[in-house]
Amino acid sequence: MRLVLTGGRASYGMALGRARLEQPSRYLIDERLLDENEIGGEVERLTLALAAAREELRILREKIHGAMTREVAEFVDAHSLMLADHEFTNGMFDLIRIGRYHASAALKMQRDNIVAVFESMDDPYLRSRKEDIDHVIARVQANLQRDTSHEERKLAARTGEILVSDTVAPSELVPLAEHGVLGVVLSSGSTVSHGAILARSLHLPMLVAVHDALAYIQDDDLILIDGEQGEVVVHPTAQDLARYRTWQRDATQKDKRLALLRDADTRTRDGVSIALYANAESPADIAQARAFGAAGVGLYRTEFLFLQRKELPNEEEQFLAYRDLALGMGGLPVTIRTLDLGADKTDSSGVALDGEENPALGVRGVRLSLRRPQLMASQLRAILRASAYGPVRVLVPMVTTVEEMHDVRRMLTDCERELRASGQTIATHIELGAMIEVPAAALALPSIIRSVDFVAIGTNDLVQYTLAVDRNNDQLANLYDPLHPAVLKLIANTIAVAHKAGRRVSLCGEMAGNKHYTALLIALGLTDFSMHPALMLEVRETVNTLDRAALRVHAAALLRAPTRAKIEHALARLSSAG
Repeated sequence: MRLVLTGGRASYGMALGRARLEQPSRYLIDERLLDENEIGGEVERLTLALAAAREELRILREKIHGAMTREVAEFVDAHSLMLADHEFTNGMFDLIRIGRYHASAALKMQRDNIVAVFESMDDPYLRSRKEDIDHVIARVQANLQRDTSHEERKLAARTGEILVSDTVAPSELVPLAEHGVLGVVLSSGSTVSHGAILARSLHLPMLVAVHDALAYIQDDDLILIDGEQGEVVVHPTAQDLARYRTWQRDATQKDKRLALLRDADTRTRDGVSIALYANAESPADIAQARAFGAAGVGLYRTEFLFLQRKELPNEEEQFLAYRDLALGMGGLPVTIRTLDLGADKTDSSGVALDGEENPALGVRGVRLSLRRPQLMASQLRAILRASAYGPVRVLVPMVTTVEEMHDVRRMLTDCERELRASGQTIATHIELGAMIEVPAAALALPSIIRSVDFVAIGTNDLVQYTLAVDRNNDQLANLYDPLHPAVLKLIANTIAVAHKAGRRVSLCGEMAGNKHYTALLIALGLTDFSMHPALMLEVRETVNTLDRAALRVHAAALLRAPTRAKIEHALARLSSAG
């Protein structure tokens, strides 16, 4: 019988396939106590299961490649570090040896104990990390029960299937897509989580917060994901299948149409040039950006050089990475963001502070860099040296005060002086910019703007901090809203202040790559967008259909709208105006 379940549209598109359920509850937990003579064998079983799980992660780490390499590797390495933590594993062995529990029960008890600690924390981000515990425990449980869950653990090798689960680690999405999984349905999750962002980049249809998915979908059920409507259709009818075939034909035509835009200008109907820059962090991103006609790199993340390593990258190592970036873009401008690291990211090099009660509001971004001046100077020197190979700009994250920009400017000037004195060739002028992702910076921009050469709006965090909503918390998904009147006012104000001061302003959050926001952002005055390269052609096509002058007329009405409903009504008028 046909059944329709609804959820959040994490990644658009449609997919038809057989359901494959993946859920922690599928594992059988043996709750009988062990006899004395069984303890040694059970310890051996857990030892082998842990070793197998570590080996699986090692192989997965080696296979990761492509545009999302470093983002995915962060999660794989986090799970590997967890399995290498002696306190984590010894607790399970103690439960077997002292408590006489079977390995499966020891795993579950260790999971429950750790999750209870995470859930008691005030910080929403740390509470959300309990998903990592579930993913690691599930991997070990699968190896314990290799004979009973072989097919489910082979999920990534299947084709024509749709994963149905409670959660999925971002590290698993790339291999899932590469091995033929057509889509993902999750009973929890947020449309703005790291996994959702990654799914959109992979063009992998994904629905989240489909709360009844595990209760009503069975293995081998034929299901249709409709990422456009936010629906999962279980046992689709002939009409559903016809709708899917129509979507497939339209998608094929769309891909052919977009391919023609690779070398096209990005220009509105009334002749206004719109610059589409790329967000990047790897050579594959750079190659894709060049292939899709990016105007340059609007955001280059440098964290990958610092994450998941025990030693800090030296100046020479950083210089080579930034030099290759400049050369790879062939003379187009590149914007390198200084280290955006905090206690909320997996950092084994010891740069970030440990034990912060609320890392999202803690020592991160420029705050961390200014506390580690030698680290900051090393990065600035490497960027300056790379400027000899192409136009390079410096972008500072998590700015809240003008004094922070003054401090960075002084460090940058000192580094320039030292390099020139030592005979190094660097550019005559290096532009310095501030990332506007904190409401305080947006409101204080009239004073900050005089100390910078450009600004970049980071909407992912700007929305989160403005609305006091953790964007990874699915219980608050309905409150995380880029169309909130306060958010739009901050964006519009930032654009207006920057233009009045004669400074360039770009937007590099998820909003930039979402074609549904393109008309809105152009109406607010934005001309520089920065996004994942895979999203460029679709946004370019949208821009080419719009009339900027007509859109700008509606800006005041958008900003006067008191509610989201009123804003959506104004956006509908934008569609006809564009």
